Amino acid sequence: MAELAPLLVSALILGLLGGGHCLGMCGGLMGALTLAIPAEQRQRRFRLLLAYNLGRIASYATAGLLLGLAGWALANSPAVMLLRVIAALLLIAMGLYLAGWWSGLTRIEALGRGLWRFIQPLTRRFMPVDSLPRALLLGALWGWLPCGLVYSTLLWAASQGNALNSALLMLAFGLGTWPVLLATGLAAERLTALLRRRGVRVAGGVLVLLFGLWTLPGPHQHWLMGH
Repeated sequence: MAELAPLLVSALILGLLGGGHCLGMCGGLMGALTLAIPAEQRQRRFRLLLAYNLGRIASYATAGLLLGLAGWALANSPAVMLLRVIAALLLIAMGLYLAGWWSGLTRIEALGRGLWRFIQPLTRRFMPVDSLPRALLLGALWGWLPCGLVYSTLLWAASQGNALNSALLMLAFGLGTWPVLLATGLAAERLTALLRRRGVRVAGGVLVLLFGLWTLPGPHQHWLMGH
């Protein structure tokens, strides 16, 4: 567990840094959930937003477990190294995207559109969101929305070669995205305005890019672990 702790912290930070991207993907829905509930019912609004995000994060952890099983099956084969390289390249691409330097990662999101076309009609069954079960189920479905940041993190988590660890890493990543989306749903204009600033986006993009470079297999990792 001690060896897993730094990875969990990394996943949590990755989720926090990707908050700006999450605003674009889910911010609209969070705003819609907020507007659907009268302002005087703030406590109920918070519970529904909490349930929605719990469902979304549960989907991330489930995807991590499923893809982690594939990574576990490849753990003792050269293919796991290839998986790690692909994950690192995707993280680098995400860093470039967050910084606004290259938007090629959006093409990768097209890979999940076939599944999303099947899932999206199901989301309408739970709208308007007027109960905790509806919010939870809507979040669980929305967690499968095609997202380059999630795909990048999924492959990185799966490359660890342990299904349970992959699920825990995706859970930590989801918790990292939570503050931004929860604040957005509660109309925290200052936070959302801060995350949309050019300097903040570039800083977050550079950090994710560096994380991707660190993920690449090589002698630099042995040096880091030795220190």
